[in-house]
Amino acid sequence: MVDQGALKLKLSVFMFLQYFIWGSWYASMATYLANTLKFGGEQIGAAYGAFAIGSIISPFFVGMIADRYFASQRILGVLGIAGGLVLLFLGRLTTFSEFYPLLIVYCALFAPTLALGNSVSLTHLANAKVDFPRIKIFSAIGWIAGGVTLSSFNGEQSAIQFQIAAVASFAFGMFSLLLPHTPPKKVGQNVTMGEILGLDALALMKKPSFAIFIGCMFLICIPLYFYFVMIAIYLSELQWTSIAGKLTLAQVSDIVFLFLLPVFLQRLGYKKTIFIGILAWALRYFFLAQSVSGADLAVPLIFGAILLHGVCYDFLFIAGQLYVDSEANERIRGAVQGFIAFILWGVGALVGTYLAGKVLAANVLPVAQGTILHNWRGIWLTPAIGAAVVMVIFLIFFREPLKKAVTGSSK
Repeated sequence: MVDQGALKLKLSVFMFLQYFIWGSWYASMATYLANTLKFGGEQIGAAYGAFAIGSIISPFFVGMIADRYFASQRILGVLGIAGGLVLLFLGRLTTFSEFYPLLIVYCALFAPTLALGNSVSLTHLANAKVDFPRIKIFSAIGWIAGGVTLSSFNGEQSAIQFQIAAVASFAFGMFSLLLPHTPPKKVGQNVTMGEILGLDALALMKKPSFAIFIGCMFLICIPLYFYFVMIAIYLSELQWTSIAGKLTLAQVSDIVFLFLLPVFLQRLGYKKTIFIGILAWALRYFFLAQSVSGADLAVPLIFGAILLHGVCYDFLFIAGQLYVDSEANERIRGAVQGFIAFILWGVGALVGTYLAGKVLAANVLPVAQGTILHNWRGIWLTPAIGAAVVMVIFLIFFREPLKKAVTGSSK
């Protein structure tokens, strides 16, 4: 029997290191690419789409290799160390033709660690419904630490962000080997493509509300990724300093609303809770659009947009994952979660980052206004309107399920 106290400590450190890696480069990469490497808007959008490609590749890796041949903790160790090596090389590259393919390689190494880490946790925790959300709080703390560490080096526009991530990735890989032994689950079994992609979940698409939910989740991903692609560039043009550290306020908000989510689900149900999540995305972009000409209110509006992250993420995606889980039976539960992940972080992210890059490139000002190089009001209004449209569709067509789950979860 695994010592649960020691296990929870190890998993907390694991989650911290995993998201420290992610938080030390993901939010700040855009301003580095735009201002230091001078990449164009479409190239920056494509760079953020690399994580989507990694997420699409990830189920094939986990389903066809990890689940059949190797213990999870050993794969996590190899992926962490290999990812650290790739990050060291990534920070030395200055042309898009070299940088982009290697970034895809890195994302394909990192993305599987998210699913594998969750799998190890859920396999060994005795009371996963209670302990897993608490452990996942350390993922937000890790992201915060990564961003604050980067800002302490003033590294938002420097390749040092990849060096910091590399060191953390080496530590992550070595620490992963200390996790409990988790043997492959499907030794000697044939795994179909449908199982890997979660296509068994398509049977639920016959339910109108479930189909509406999936459609809205895909559509909201399109405006969603405008924030991740654009926000650091916007703040750098406003000449903000310590951008990565300030953006970690989003994860502070995430921790707060993660605790509040079960209360909202209990009192409001899925429809109203998810509706609030979509509304928060629309408000976030309207705040940012208004901040462009907001004069004295510009800074409070931007911080308001950052602090809405907990509602944006937890009330939409975490509540959405719980809704999906409540609709699935035991036989297809894993398939359904794989399917929604494929939609949100795979296909949806790929489309969203691609269009964000297109919009960024299309809104370059003919003549720079001081340090402002883009028409930011037009940029932010685009996803604001998109999120508002999705909100209306969801409100009209989605129906509250009869069975309501009230337990908490996390990323």
